[in-house]
Amino acid sequence: MKVSVFLRTSLFIAAAFALTAAVSIGQTTTAKTKDSKKADASKAKPKMPTPAPSSDRADAEPVPTETPSKDDDVVPYYNNYLKEYRLGPSDVISVEVFGQCPEYCIMSKPVPPNARISYPLIREGVLVAGKTVEQVAAEITQKLDEFIIDPKVNVTLEKAMSTRYAVMGDVAAPGVRVMDRKVSVYEAILESGGVTRNANKDKVFIVSYGKDGKLTRTQVSLKQMEAGKAEMVFLNPGDQVFVEGKGFTIGKFLAVLGQASAARTLFGSPF
Repeated sequence: MKVSVFLRTSLFIAAAFALTAAVSIGQTTTAKTKDSKKADASKAKPKMPTPAPSSDRADAEPVPTETPSKDDDVVPYYNNYLKEYRLGPSDVISVEVFGQCPEYCIMSKPVPPNARISYPLIREGVLVAGKTVEQVAAEITQKLDEFIIDPKVNVTLEKAMSTRYAVMGDVAAPGVRVMDRKVSVYEAILESGGVTRNANKDKVFIVSYGKDGKLTRTQVSLKQMEAGKAEMVFLNPGDQVFVEGKGFTIGKFLAVLGQASAARTLFGSPF
């Protein structure tokens, strides 16, 4: 009897283990079958092409691009020239040393005829003739280094009084130039590379600033000068020659000139 009971118990346990293993195998097979079906479905399903960005699509609106304007060409000539400006007699400058004002700062100081300005702690003064404001600042910094720890010097051109003139408009090489001799309108335009194809030689303007701060405009004809039918016109210091051209008028030029803060320094502009 004991053997029979033992045998029955063993058979029951073995059947239970077999049933459990069969269920586990069935679940694993089912899971693998589902995964393989998903994989097959993903392979069978065609991939849709990625839509192109809106800028590349045929029905997309074209993106507007900014066209460079001649207005953008005027202001840099004044600002760049101001950085390269060489100091001379009658120019007005200021010297500031960070944290050392008012002892070692001088404001709105005119450059004397000998172009040597006096400065505290520098017995011989500072010769500024033919130098940019950055060069003068570097020289003062070097000399103050003996007396002040790490001096921070800034030199500013407050007013440019040395002789210069400008040629703008439809010329090959517009810009601001130093007037070291008597210059005619014809010569000024010639030194600026001459007029361009779109220039109007009959509409050349000389823009000047009067003592009252008001602008005066004088129209001359370069064509008549070249043909010997008009007298040669000479420039005064600070004059600006403007050559009209296609789409660029004297009125537009004066409006753009108001954007150039350097014009106040270079020409005493009332803008």
